[in-house]
Amino acid sequence: MAGIDPLFGMHGNALALRSQRLAMLASNIANAATPNYKARDIDFGKALAAASAGSSVNGAADAAVQYRVPLESSLDGNTVELTTEQTAFAENAVQYRTTLSFLEGRIQTVMQALKGE
Repeated sequence: MAGIDPLFGMHGNALALRSQRLAMLASNIANAATPNYKARDIDFGKALAAASAGSSVNGAADAAVQYRVPLESSLDGNTVELTTEQTAFAENAVQYRTTLSFLEGRIQTVMQALKGE
């Protein structure tokens, strides 16, 4: 069970979920020309709520996977819309970095406390 970490709060779960979402979005981008490929995404809010409630991060991410509905249908059955995927990837990357920066700051604070500074 994951739950909320007493030291890092929900941010540890958030970082792991953002990492999984980055991988999924990258897979969508990589398969933009693959016939019948179905673009997927993680409902981050739903996954984080499940992970914070005690589900494993992997289980929460799997339960929050959704297939993307394209704005325009493709003749080959592929549902990847490259601009949508690239935008989602860039936004998630910024959010990943923000969460990572918060955790780095928290670790520095703990290290200073341990050193007695």
